This record gives sequence, C-alpha cells and structure tokens, in this order.
Amino acid sequence: MNGHGTTARRPRAGRRRTTVLGLISAALALVMAVPGAAAAEDTPEIGSAWMGSTVLEHEGGDGEYRGRPDTAPLATVEGVDVSSHQGNVNWSSLWSSGVRWAYVKATEGTTYENPYFAQQYNGSYDTGMIRGAYHFALPGNSSGAAQANFFADNGGGWSRDGKTLPGVLDIEYNPYGATCYGLGQSAMVNWIRDFLDTYHDRTGRYAVIYSTTDWWRTCTGNYAGFANNHPLWIARYASSPGTLPNGWGFYTFWQYTSTGPIVGDHNLFNGAQDRLVALANG
Repeated sequence: MNGHGTTARRPRAGRRRTTVLGLISAALALVMAVPGAAAAEDTPEIGSAWMGSTVLEHEGGDGEYRGRPDTAPLATVEGVDVSSHQGNVNWSSLWSSGVRWAYVKATEGTTYENPYFAQQYNGSYDTGMIRGAYHFALPGNSSGAAQANFFADNGGGWSRDGKTLPGVLDIEYNPYGATCYGLGQSAMVNWIRDFLDTYHDRTGRYAVIYSTTDWWRTCTGNYAGFANNHPLWIARYASSPGTLPNGWGFYTFWQYTSTGPIVGDHNLFNGAQDRLVALANG
C-alpha cells in the first residue's frame, strides 16, 4: 500500500474508536441514570398515604391479623379505619363481624380529598356505626392552621348527633421524605398546636391525635402538653399498646393490626359502647 492508502485509513479507525467510546459513555450514563429514575418512581404520590402506612416499615411488628388481643375487659369495642385504598366498603359485612365504629380518611395536606369519602363516611353511619374522619398531616408542606381548615371544610366537621366522633390528626412518619418532615422538635410541636387550636376553633372539639410512641419521641421530643385535652390513638402492632407517649396515662384508641376481617386496619376503643357514645357527644 502506498502512503496515501495508509493515511486514508487512519481517520476511519479514529472515527471508529470515537464512536465506540461514545457508545460506552452513553451506556454508562444510562446505567447511572436508571437507579435515580427507579427511586423517583418509588416515591409515592401525595394522597396515597393512610393511617399507619408507615408503621410497619419503621417499627416492624406483627401486621397480620391474629384475632382481637387479650386486653382489659372493657376494651372490646372493635373499629376500623379506611381510606381510598379500600374503595367502596361493604359496611354491612363489617357490622355483622362486630365492628361498631369507623374512621375514614378525608384529607391529606391541603390538596388531597378522598374520592371514596362519601360512600365510606355515610355508609358506615347508615349501617349503624359511630364514625369520624381523619386528616393525614404533612407538616412540611403548609401550616397547621391551613391543613386544619382544609380538613374541617372537606369532611372533618362535627355535629352532636351521637354518631359522629371528633376529627383525628394522623401524624406519623413521613412517607414522602424526611421522618420529621424537615421540622425540629419545637417547630413540630408548634405545628401540631396550630392544627389542634384551629380545629377546635372551627368545630368546638378537641381532635384525637394518632401516632406512635417512637415517632412522638423522635419528632416532638416526647412533648406532654397535648395530653390533657386530646385523646390518644396509639399505633402498635403487637399484643399490647406498650409504653405510651409522655403525658398520656391511657389510650383511647389502639390500632393493633394493619389487617383484619373484611377490610381495613383494625382497632380497639378503650372502653364500653356507652363511653364511645359519650366521646361522640363531647
């Protein structure tokens, strides 16, 4: 081959090397991008959380239903909590199984409303149950007052009819990010107070607080100041409710399993039926 032939082939070899390197770089970039994309897809959408949706992941426990736990004789009034994940609920079957009260997710943050709320809230009432509504809190997204008003405007109201329980502030591990929603302990206590005070101003009722002892210790510093007025709903999937958050000498509700007969998480009211009616009447 002459010099011109040799020289003519070198650029083509260089282009091939450049092309191969480009393909390798592109492939590496694609591989590196995939985990990030998967992580983004794994982040749930706002509104998809429900009461206790973070408990098993953070605290473990036995989420399988194994029958009603062996507790104090009066803590026998069975209840359920439901959200959009249950869709249209068969309330008559739950009533026949012994369920006598229900809490229904109404809102989350200041943007989400449960599309099944009417069927669930009114259906439980029509079956004969005492029922109430709950709000899934997102303290990092907006003020406590804004979320309390949104809740009160969209299902979280109260009426003295003997069958409507006070609203619930569901405040637990953040399913969308940092455990304490980016707030320090004092800021979290102030946020909760803002929600509770606003809800009380709107409805005349002290909201129930749903949480776990571990989350409450971590994110509020085990603050005791709400215990005098606000009933406690403790979440713990075990044979007993365990140690309660600071200030509360007893629980009012206990979510003891993340599953249960028919549908929904199952719970116990810590008292007899007449005391549940008394709580509904304020």
